[in-house]
Amino acid sequence: MPRKRHSAEEIVTKLRQVDVLSAQGRPVAEAIRSIGVTEVTYYRWRSEYGGLKGDQVKRLKELETENSRLRRAVSDLTLDKMILAEAARGNF
Repeated sequence: MPRKRHSAEEIVTKLRQVDVLSAQGRPVAEAIRSIGVTEVTYYRWRSEYGGLKGDQVKRLKELETENSRLRRAVSDLTLDKMILAEAARGNF
């Protein structure tokens, strides 16, 4: 089976499908197979996106992107500060 990257919205939809199918009486393993993923993938998704709704998932991804951008900016500034401190120490 070829690998496919699912969007966050698709993941939330598939998690809801499993919930509906298991509520209808189907075994969880069978419901997971019906959405086309492995049990490991399902439980990983459930731990990450468990109680989220579609708009919350979008916001989470936006925050993760912003967080990585800010971390990069802080590391760049820290490196610049260390270079300037090293240069200042050499002048005395």
